[in-house]
Amino acid sequence: MDIVTDSKPRVKDYMTRDVVTVSPDQTVASVAERIAESEEHSGFPVCDRRRVEGFVSARDLLLADDDAPIFRVMSRELIVAHPDMKVIDAARVILRSGIQKLPVVDDAGNLVGIIANADVIRSQIERATPEKVGKLMRTLENIHEVELRQERRMITLSDLTPTQGRVYADELEGRKYELERGLAEPLVVIDNAGELLLADGHHRVMAADRIDLEEMDAYVIVVDQRLALGMAETAKKEGLESICDIEVVDYARHPLVETTKRLQSSEQ
Repeated sequence: MDIVTDSKPRVKDYMTRDVVTVSPDQTVASVAERIAESEEHSGFPVCDRRRVEGFVSARDLLLADDDAPIFRVMSRELIVAHPDMKVIDAARVILRSGIQKLPVVDDAGNLVGIIANADVIRSQIERATPEKVGKLMRTLENIHEVELRQERRMITLSDLTPTQGRVYADELEGRKYELERGLAEPLVVIDNAGELLLADGHHRVMAADRIDLEEMDAYVIVVDQRLALGMAETAKKEGLESICDIEVVDYARHPLVETTKRLQSSEQ
């Protein structure tokens, strides 16, 4: 399976805190003018003081009367993120919903930030891969009482043995986006005396396979004399011999999609 860490990046670490908002009583014309003058915004959270009441996009304004108040045309059924949500889970919600930005609200429904596709990508790039590799290498050295070394090299994907049996379909879109723009972090691979075990990066590998990449950059932990590794035994038990054996599953019913899909006032 992929390397497990308790330091997963959270939405609050990457969200933009200075959020541009509009009020429910502003007119369609005034908000349309702000969108037209902006190079960054195609819509705004609608807030009464700090409380989020809705979201208005350029599409919402298209057929509306110029003098109509925003509260008449805004979307009230919001998809939102919580500051303590893992960034990777916020990314899945963004990918499934097709929206570009998620308002971030606290437990009281107050707006505390906004997280966008670009923030999600930045969080993935900034993950400390060398630190993960070092931690895994030290763990293996302590368990097996050996000395290992680390290399950086290109790995042929067809030579990899996966250690995780499934990946999520929608997350592949995010990894594909990164790969196409040269943003993806390296894989983490254990070269167990010639057997290449994929320790971290199953979604990246499957996304690469979808766009016909044959090689990927990797941090490689080199084991000169083969060790009886637990992840290798797991792969064997699950019948994982190549990346072709990895199952791609739909993420449609993730509980976060359900729990973050509503932000309605207590009166409704």
